[in-house]
Amino acid sequence: MASRPPRGPGRRPPARGRRPAERGARGAARNRKPKVATVSAGTGPQLTTRAIVLLSVVLLLIASYTSTLHAWWEQRADIQSTKAEIVMRKQQIAGLEDQKARWNDPAYVKQQAKERFGWVIPGEVGYRVIGSDGTVKGNVPTLEAPPTATTQTEWYDKLWGSVKESGKTPKAAEPEPDPDKVLKNK
Repeated sequence: MASRPPRGPGRRPPARGRRPAERGARGAARNRKPKVATVSAGTGPQLTTRAIVLLSVVLLLIASYTSTLHAWWEQRADIQSTKAEIVMRKQQIAGLEDQKARWNDPAYVKQQAKERFGWVIPGEVGYRVIGSDGTVKGNVPTLEAPPTATTQTEWYDKLWGSVKESGKTPKAAEPEPDPDKVLKNK
């Protein structure tokens, strides 16, 4: 058992005749029962303000990272398509350089002249099969049509033409025929 502190001249013994609520702050704190949180059955967990704020911050972060991830994914796809296009262009360049090198060979030039233009080297005999209708049968080499010169008018020619047209007097428009007269004439 704990010993009591000695009573001194300034210390009074506790009042015995009062009720616990009237004893004062110390007595009320001693006699107070702890409050127990009661949860009614079936209500489930309730969201607090902190949980709602935390949830909204998490959702905001997810939304911001999602847009960033989407942009990254699109840029990655663009990079892949650009790399594929570069490989394709390099293959085209290699093919064109190979064709250019072949044109430096005189034997290739002779072969192309025979195939494309139907030329025959002196001493060779060239044959053509002509059908009963008089047309040449088989692979007939033809020359491509020469490129046509496109006439592009420059901007200043168009401008000067519009200045010329604006200076002319307009032609009198023909009056529209009266529909009643047209029907009567028929």
